[in-house]
Amino acid sequence: MKQTADMEYIPHLQLKIRLITGLGIVTLLLSIVLFLSYHYAVRQVIVEGNKHYSAQEIQAMVLKGHFGDNSLYLSLKYKNKEIKGIPFIDTMDVIIVSNDTIKISVYEKALAGYVEYLGRYMYFDNDGMVVEAAKVPTQGIPQVTGLTFDHIVLYEKLPIENDQIFQNILTITKLLNKYDVICDKIQFDASYNVTLGYDKVKVNIGKLENLDEKLMQLPYILPSLKGESGTLDLQNYTQESRSVSFERD
Repeated sequence: MKQTADMEYIPHLQLKIRLITGLGIVTLLLSIVLFLSYHYAVRQVIVEGNKHYSAQEIQAMVLKGHFGDNSLYLSLKYKNKEIKGIPFIDTMDVIIVSNDTIKISVYEKALAGYVEYLGRYMYFDNDGMVVEAAKVPTQGIPQVTGLTFDHIVLYEKLPIENDQIFQNILTITKLLNKYDVICDKIQFDASYNVTLGYDKVKVNIGKLENLDEKLMQLPYILPSLKGESGTLDLQNYTQESRSVSFERD
């Protein structure tokens, strides 16, 4: 009888050992998960290079999904990997600064301007390639008017006759950035004379001769025209003539 009892006791002992071992493993795993969740929880996000999207929007794009707020998970997810496929953004890099801090470096597409077509805003790069389409305009990128085209295809070049116009736009925007006077609109007439738009103030540049001299005056003149409506005429401005006039609407 004693031998039978011992034989019955052994399976119960083995079951008890298995249960204790299983509970120990589960407890250990839960402890590890809790430690990793707390110790590597992202509490600070540094976003740099963003213009089109806010820092909060960029953060939401990166810290998404399960464990999206865990720096250890993010370091594995984005190791040697760039984030692509987001409108207006070329790539994004995610760098783990510390256990609770990450840095997101945003590299936006180089956009020269946009044209409005069939209720959409079509953004093109310095070569005239249409790279994005949006339902709302983006601040800091000028609308270009006066160009003639009968169709637009995404990821193809704007179908205009004079390709020199893209080089002109690039020249203008580079100088506007140089003097920190980004305009809302760049308008070309039939002879490709240029007018810049700043809210209700138009700046008549005319031909692109002496363009640098003309545009370097804007940081000094535009602040005095705040709230005004009219046309600032710089088309005949040179270092010698210094011809400047403003006509109110």
